[in-house]
Amino acid sequence: MNFLKSVLGSAETDNEPSGAETVERLVDRVESSTMLEDRRDAVRALKALSKKYRVEVGAQGMNALIQVLENDRSDPEILGFTLDTLCNIISPDQFEEELDNPMVTCNIGEQFTEMFIKRTENVSLVLGYLEEYDFRVRWSAVKLLTGLVENKVKEIQEVVLVSPMAVSKLMDLLNDSREVIRNDALLLLIQLTKGNANIQKIVAFENAFDRLMDVIVEEGCSDGGIIVKDCLILMLNLLKNNSSNQQFFKEGSYIQRLAPMFLLPPEIEETGMIAEKVSNLHCMLQVLRALITPSNSQQVISSCQKTIRICGLLEALCNILMGSGIPSDILTETLNTVGEAIRNEPESQKYFETVMAPSTPPRPAIIVLLMSMVNDKQPLSLRCAVLYCFECY
Repeated sequence: MNFLKSVLGSAETDNEPSGAETVERLVDRVESSTMLEDRRDAVRALKALSKKYRVEVGAQGMNALIQVLENDRSDPEILGFTLDTLCNIISPDQFEEELDNPMVTCNIGEQFTEMFIKRTENVSLVLGYLEEYDFRVRWSAVKLLTGLVENKVKEIQEVVLVSPMAVSKLMDLLNDSREVIRNDALLLLIQLTKGNANIQKIVAFENAFDRLMDVIVEEGCSDGGIIVKDCLILMLNLLKNNSSNQQFFKEGSYIQRLAPMFLLPPEIEETGMIAEKVSNLHCMLQVLRALITPSNSQQVISSCQKTIRICGLLEALCNILMGSGIPSDILTETLNTVGEAIRNEPESQKYFETVMAPSTPPRPAIIVLLMSMVNDKQPLSLRCAVLYCFECY
């Protein structure tokens, strides 16, 4: 409270002002003070109160905070405080400091989001701050946009589509050398691309696949951590049910760039797969299936199937099927992927017939898979995947 007293001044009486009264004074200071330092201190104090007194800060201070974003563009510090305060106000999560406050409803963040986006210019204002290189401003703008998207995804998607260069600004964040900004931008793009084909197309044509592939390699390919998984989830969003992006992915030789990531080291038979690799490999298989799922156009399916075979990906998938130490959920998804890779594709089917299991003596993989299908000790999902693979064959 010492900091708040320094901003508000000492009271004439011993009575402490209520939270609402304190917020009211601070908001008045933000709106009326002609000194930047004074406004900055008031916004900093509002940020400190915005978790415990979210309702008061949001109801009384939102317009003042927006005014700061419009008028104090030259001061990164006050901008950072303002964006962080707005983040707290619209947060979809409930803060520990407000758990005992009966005024706080479970959807309070959504209600304040509605207030904020009523003027679409407010969202455009925040999008504009993505261009600011200062860490305090750029990261806070990303976090605020993420909160807005979590609460009102369709409305924010509409604003992004009509805001000049909005997607370009978002994509530039993937080139930021500060990993926390890049990583949070990935999560924001995952949310924004869900179920919106127009945004998916724009993101793809902003070289998303190139950048995502680069990040995946930087982070260790299939051996990488959660960032690799996030890249693959975004890639999947861009490809699923989007024929133009599927064609773009195929023509850009991105299937070939995926192929080495499916090669398994020999020691995996002894060491097994770590959880991160299992998760990443599962996502990679889903990306492949998005290209060759039977619901796609036959033209896209055929061209992708051919590429998968020629670049050695089909061979790599079959090696996974015949490998040791492979978790059953990966085997299941690989079987589904192989099935769709050879469906109505004679050359791929011929290759599948030649695959041998590394047993003594060697046996055709088809025989081994048939034996797995009728083995009631195998997981049901795995047996069903074998059946699906044979139906495709």
